Amino acid sequence: MPKSTIVLLAAENSSPSVLYGLFDVLYSVGAVFLDMTAGKPGAESLDVKIVSKDGQPFRCVGEIGVEPHAAITEIHTADAVVVCDMYSPIDMAPIEQYPAFATWLQAMHGQGAIVASVCSGALVLAEAGLLNGREAATHWAYGALFAQHYPDIQLRKDSVLCLSAAKDRIVTAGGGTAWQDLALYLIARFCGHRQACETAKVHLLSGHEDGQLPFAAMNDQINDSDKVISQCQAWVAENFAQPNPVRLMAERAGLNIRTLSRRFRSATGQSPIGYVQCLRVEEAKRMLEDDKESIDGIGAAVGYDDSASFRRLFRRQVGLPPAAYRKKFAFIHSFDKAARG
Repeated sequence: MPKSTIVLLAAENSSPSVLYGLFDVLYSVGAVFLDMTAGKPGAESLDVKIVSKDGQPFRCVGEIGVEPHAAITEIHTADAVVVCDMYSPIDMAPIEQYPAFATWLQAMHGQGAIVASVCSGALVLAEAGLLNGREAATHWAYGALFAQHYPDIQLRKDSVLCLSAAKDRIVTAGGGTAWQDLALYLIARFCGHRQACETAKVHLLSGHEDGQLPFAAMNDQINDSDKVISQCQAWVAENFAQPNPVRLMAERAGLNIRTLSRRFRSATGQSPIGYVQCLRVEEAKRMLEDDKESIDGIGAAVGYDDSASFRRLFRRQVGLPPAAYRKKFAFIHSFDKAARG
């Protein structure tokens, strides 16, 4: 039975952890588990190739060397193509920066390949037009950029692995180590459930069941398109816990509430109260990570005397209740204790 071919597309702005992590895990399928349990390596189940625009050796992020197996022009068929992360600033869409990749990805998808992306690789798929009218996942930091530049794409900020377009052979993974979820999906798809489980055991991989929201942080850049609103942003960043902060912002700006709301949303993409809520939740997350204050005390500290209201808001924005969020990051405290001896 012929091996399925998975092609990893990388460039100078790809991170080695994603590229080599994917290659290592996918290349090990079928071989390493048998070696570890029976002392006899099996045969590799997948044909994994790294490709680039021209096929020439290059250095990716961190000056790590990459020697591609081929140029994109040499690859005409594959079972799956994965666009590795390709870093782009969170406030700058890579408009028309990937024309060769876009044309090639369109052709590969047209000939029947699954086309997938990891993290900022979704921007390349967006530029290729493959995500139009579809849901997609990417790193949480690119939410505002997608909303502004790719409005036809419904970004799933909570999703680690978005499979809603899998029937159309489009799969997108969120940020960071979401490539692990994508790898296991591809292994299960092409090699079966058993080999996916065995590979997960070899590499100690597990799913991100809580989604991406618990890892997301607020984009608190000050928008300078409206000086009055930027001053409001700066003020509320230090005063979000005060009662009625939106009314106080309006009074300081000399604006009525309706005008403030209109200008605030135009400048930031959020309503004033939504922005305040994000600031409050971000501070609550930091306090929970420090693991010192009671949950009710944290709610009061960020501006909520009603503990139930605080808990509802926190869960809506973070995807977890405060206690579960605290528990998720509690293991890091064990490192601190170990370091102190």
